[in-house]
Amino acid sequence: MSRPRFEAAAEAAVAVLGLSRSKDLAGLLAQRRRRERVLAELATPAVGEAVVELYDALGAEEVSFSEAAAYVRGYVAAMSRAREEVQVRTVWSGPATPAVPVRATAQVLIDVIEEAQDELLAMTYAARPYPALTRALTEAVGRGVTTHMVVETLAGAGGLLSGREPADAFASVSGLRLWHWVRGPSVPAYSRQHAKLAVADRRVLFLGSANLTESAARRNIEAGVLVRGGEAPRRAAEHMVELQRAGVLRPIRA
Repeated sequence: MSRPRFEAAAEAAVAVLGLSRSKDLAGLLAQRRRRERVLAELATPAVGEAVVELYDALGAEEVSFSEAAAYVRGYVAAMSRAREEVQVRTVWSGPATPAVPVRATAQVLIDVIEEAQDELLAMTYAARPYPALTRALTEAVGRGVTTHMVVETLAGAGGLLSGREPADAFASVSGLRLWHWVRGPSVPAYSRQHAKLAVADRRVLFLGSANLTESAARRNIEAGVLVRGGEAPRRAAEHMVELQRAGVLRPIRA
């Protein structure tokens, strides 16, 4: 029997929760937990809306708890398989050509941030206040995404950056964790933290030439690569986390 409302609600809930917490949802459904218990266990505003609709649909279309748990597990399995498929495409900003459509680097970066449900890791050399980016980061932190940003410092740039500290561009994003590279005595002089990337949930990686500034994201000619699935996003995230653990990257305050 088709249950379109419930099926849509289950798919939406898995999309909002992500893989790990969707498995938790399936377990709670299998235990016949009521709506209030599930809301308490998986509490964030967006998740709450998805859970309420799921339970409303479950009742409206007379879906059993065991069947609901099986549906959710099925969607989790499908999402897991999809994430193993590697998709790679180039991203350009600047003048367009007939052969290659141009999509603004800024929008791709914001899309990656908006996709994150559990973890977001990013690195940039320069940074300036950019409202669209600040809003996306603020919303990510607000929905419970653990968000880390690595930036260069004026001292680390050795005079090649001027004005305010790059970290100041993120001062308004409460809950964002800021990091910088602490050079050890063996690091060659004039070394820079020059990487520009963002990784969402260790499954989407955007790697490119653009700094996190409006001019780089919207006006310059910039090129990048967007990778979905496979090892590259996971390995990039693992490298950043290991640099943090080893003390190569250390916390700073904006």
